[in-house]
Amino acid sequence: MIDIVEIMGLLPHRYPMLLVDRISELIPNEKAIGEKNVTFNEPFFQGHFPNNPIMPGVLIIEALAQVGGILASKSGAKGNQVYFMSIERAKFRKPVLPGDKLILDVRVLQTRGNVWRFSGNAFVGDKLVAEAEVTAMVME
Repeated sequence: MIDIVEIMGLLPHRYPMLLVDRISELIPNEKAIGEKNVTFNEPFFQGHFPNNPIMPGVLIIEALAQVGGILASKSGAKGNQVYFMSIERAKFRKPVLPGDKLILDVRVLQTRGNVWRFSGNAFVGDKLVAEAEVTAMVME
């Protein structure tokens, strides 16, 4: 398990943009499972939407990418700056609400130098809520 203190050593993100609370499973160069406890206190709920709080889909994709960055770092990638190059096949299937635990399942599809391609699936319980393929460049 990788806790929040170690995550902060691997990623440059900080509140309110750090969207991973823990890594429960990691196999270098293969996969990582992350967790995000979604609370009503998240700053985005003030405006998205005040009477019907829903986690923005782009932040779910960002959370998947952050798990990918941790996976890349633990797999030997040089650097902790992860920059999106593309997001493909993104689909949002169910809303993520305050009180949900977001499970972020990220798998390596391909690496070439400092470019990493991941597939990511986000779940609440056993329900798929979002999915995407993300290509990112890892730099120092």
